[in-house]
Amino acid sequence: MTDSGSTQPESANIRPPSPPKLLVWLRRNLFNSWPNSVLTLLAVGSIYFVGRAVLEWAFFTADWRPVTNNPMLYLVGQYPRDQIWRVGASLLLVSFLTGMSWGEWRGIMRTFAMLLAGGLAVLGIIPAGGQMGSLAVHVFFLINVPVIFLGFLLGSRKFVTGSWVLGGWLFSFLVIPFLLRGIGDGTVLPTVETSLWGGLLVTLILAVGGILLSFPLGVLLALGRRSSLPVIKIFCVMFIEGIRGVPLVTILFMSSIILALFLPPDLRIDRLVRALIGMTIFSAAYTAENVRGGLQAVPAGQIEAAKAVGLNNFQTTLLVVLPQALRAVIPAIVGQFISLFKDTTLAIIVAINELLNIGKSILQSDVEFLQLQLEVYVFIAAVFWVLCYLMSFASRRLETALGIGER
Repeated sequence: MTDSGSTQPESANIRPPSPPKLLVWLRRNLFNSWPNSVLTLLAVGSIYFVGRAVLEWAFFTADWRPVTNNPMLYLVGQYPRDQIWRVGASLLLVSFLTGMSWGEWRGIMRTFAMLLAGGLAVLGIIPAGGQMGSLAVHVFFLINVPVIFLGFLLGSRKFVTGSWVLGGWLFSFLVIPFLLRGIGDGTVLPTVETSLWGGLLVTLILAVGGILLSFPLGVLLALGRRSSLPVIKIFCVMFIEGIRGVPLVTILFMSSIILALFLPPDLRIDRLVRALIGMTIFSAAYTAENVRGGLQAVPAGQIEAAKAVGLNNFQTTLLVVLPQALRAVIPAIVGQFISLFKDTTLAIIVAINELLNIGKSILQSDVEFLQLQLEVYVFIAAVFWVLCYLMSFASRRLETALGIGER
């Protein structure tokens, strides 16, 4: 409809309401009644006094020497310093693939690429003690920033497809452990025993390895539990319920100590690998239950429709059922992965030098550090909080992209 004196439709004059001013927003949301006003003032006062106390402690009272004097130990443990270039090469490969993922998939990968570039840039400019304070280390961290953008430029090319990027990540998962471990007694890649690995390096290996291995295993266990074949179903049920019925500490002890008693004398599995196996099967059992919940949420009509168009059971499961099931349980799966990442600290009981164990070792290395436990544990907690928050942030972005809860 148009007016006689107007040439534009009436809807063109409709504008969304202007956002409320700051004072209006505060009155509507924080001071709309006297109880809310009192609670707002109490909350602001509490935040002010607590925040001020925390900042004064962090910047003026706390003694951060156990952290600033040993940053390399927190990162790689006792990894030989003359072979530290292997860790650097692995990080360069991850930075490049992150940039390629940004160029190919945009969206959430852009956020992670920028966060990685920012974090490495900060590590490259902040002062630190020990070998972390050398010019070579600072330059190396800064080099990763242009490497990320180089990967972005390559990933933005039309000839680069998503399969290329996925292939690169799969290649890195095979190359990085080989590069870190080495082979033989040569001068190029001498073997570095995993007993010398430590710190954040080992924590990430246990977490990333456990996530990548437990997810497909958990999916297979969930499908097996719903199988019509009695042998497969009984095995999956016994495995899931048996693993979920005992704590992770028990699984770690069994995989690290008891497992060796059942192996031939000439067969010895690396201690770090045994811990990774224990965490993988523990996480897989919980992931299987999360996926089973998603499978039960898929309407039966979806399966009937898939069979009506000629899909067999395998195609129906792979193309119709699993995508919907996994989409429905993304929050639960990511929550399990975050729990697995935090559970890597339990590896300390089987003498794995993960991040928490390194912190305890540093505290015990110097009498002056024994009174500085709070600083060390606050630093380690901050590292875990940042990485766990990034996983949670990725989960929320993925849910938004898939429209979970909206359609």
